Amino acid sequence: MSDEKHSAELFPVPATETSLAIAQAKTSVLQETPSHHRQAVGPLPLVETAFLASAASLMWLINTYFPPGPLLRILFPLPIALVYLRWNLRSAWMAATVSGLLLTILLGPTRSIFFVMPYGFLGVQLGCLWRRRASWEVSILTGGILVSLGTFFRIWLLSLLAGEDLWGYLIAQITQFMDWFMRLMTNWGWIALGTWGQPSMQVIAIAAVLTVLFASVVYLFTVHLAAWLVLERLGMTMPAPPGWVQVLIEE
Repeated sequence: MSDEKHSAELFPVPATETSLAIAQAKTSVLQETPSHHRQAVGPLPLVETAFLASAASLMWLINTYFPPGPLLRILFPLPIALVYLRWNLRSAWMAATVSGLLLTILLGPTRSIFFVMPYGFLGVQLGCLWRRRASWEVSILTGGILVSLGTFFRIWLLSLLAGEDLWGYLIAQITQFMDWFMRLMTNWGWIALGTWGQPSMQVIAIAAVLTVLFASVVYLFTVHLAAWLVLERLGMTMPAPPGWVQVLIEE
């Protein structure tokens, strides 16, 4: 074996001013770049993604067998949105996919699909909008549309699996509610008897769609409130709420 050393080791080339400046610039950029803007490389992004995906799956599992009311439902999209804020789009989709696969093993494919659509997609969407500093109005409206589509998708899939028309059942419930509301307004004297007549099926269908959309918007508003309180304590930033919301919270 030769004991000679490489010529570069014997006669090292001194670093030029240009190379030193480039190295210092790279170091300063890495130090100034927040963790959630760095590239998701290394074991830490994988560990955090797996942990938050498991947390989302665990909340869905607990809500399935021991439903505590709407509390956990508010938190369903937050772990995936947090993955997006911490890392990037790829990690968020990985978290949504891992959550769906884990729930497929634990609960079966049907309930895992009900989590991925809409909550998996919603987490990715909220993380994307919060990263881009979109206003609450934009994120609530787009998220409400996505949750409404998820509700209609659930009705369609359950109708397909059960062999029954669940949309017709929803229309019947809306019809009963509208009849009760008309009788109440008539008894109070606010409208005359038979003023509006019997609503058509088109009106009832539009009322059902608007009801689902309104409930989805209210749900997204509560999700934003919970996220604003939780992410602030975790050191993550999201767009500030409107002024009237801050006044209500402070009071």
